[in-house]
Amino acid sequence: MVRVTINMGITKLADLIRIDAPGAISHKEISDYTGKIIALDTSIVLNQFRTAVHTMQYLSPLTGLLFRTLTFLEYDIKPVYVIDGRPPEEKRAVLERRAQNKGWNSPSRPHSNAVSSQTRDCVQLLKLVGVPVLMAPGDAEAFCAHLVKTGVVDAVASEDMDTLAFGGSLLLRQLNAKKDSDITEFCLSKILEILQLSQKEFVDLCILLGCDYCDKIGGLGPKRALSLIKKHRTIECVSQNVNRKTHPVPLGWTYQRARNLFLESLQVPTPELEWKEPDEEGLVGFLCQEKHVVKLDRVRGRMEKFRKSREDKRKAREEAKAAGKCHQSRIEDFFRVTRKRQSVEAVCHGKEKQQKTK
Repeated sequence: MVRVTINMGITKLADLIRIDAPGAISHKEISDYTGKIIALDTSIVLNQFRTAVHTMQYLSPLTGLLFRTLTFLEYDIKPVYVIDGRPPEEKRAVLERRAQNKGWNSPSRPHSNAVSSQTRDCVQLLKLVGVPVLMAPGDAEAFCAHLVKTGVVDAVASEDMDTLAFGGSLLLRQLNAKKDSDITEFCLSKILEILQLSQKEFVDLCILLGCDYCDKIGGLGPKRALSLIKKHRTIECVSQNVNRKTHPVPLGWTYQRARNLFLESLQVPTPELEWKEPDEEGLVGFLCQEKHVVKLDRVRGRMEKFRKSREDKRKAREEAKAAGKCHQSRIEDFFRVTRKRQSVEAVCHGKEKQQKTK
């Protein structure tokens, strides 16, 4: 897999944290997350595979999604995939620019409430793999952050630094299927402690740096933005004290709406999650016979590797038990029902029904 580094969400926030709060960053390996439940923004994962497809023609986004998810399961990582719902109106301008950059015919496509055929394909694939898929009420990043804040998941895996502004307590970047991958872990509580900021002040800092939901004061770099928010504590005070000739404040600046989006608590039911055994025959039929994106022997070979890896782990547990180190776990424990999930079919059908009622 080609390493894809993306600065998304909050402009240069990752760089600011590395320089001013390095103690909030840890470097981990994939095995460090064994036993953890991790939420992933599906669109970001797919974008990584679309980028890789240009240099790895044999790999389709669906194939990449399958292989990566199986690797997570081999490490006893419980993935929860989150799909974007209808994004807020504040994000329209950003989405239209991204649509133009990607060459989409219709700039309205990214903020449409319709479920795309690619989304339906991903939901179908993940259903066959046996992992939970949730539809976010709005931006997937906001919902992922909500899941970790409420204890439904242990961390969010994303390249989008928005997760921290939304209050996601643990953000993992570069979590992929490579055994030697250098995963960067950002801890929000440590960031706030080291920078000596409240969550609201941190959100104001993120808006000053530049976010997807409004314009920013011109000419402010990360260092200057941090010093201003630490001195004045709010955007209102910063805008009153900044030199408007060198740092022009946007006319009709909608920073308050952006602030509310980051700080509001989502009023949604707590989802219940369930992991099941992968349906190998269903995967073969879907990927090889219906979509024709991968050869039969690749799917069979990968599933054989998955079963062997799982069997090796079972034997290791039995040996550990015999040595008196731990209790034996059954395969039912691996695919245990931690919480029941919303039915996967409802992810698509619910959105389509919502479209018809509009």
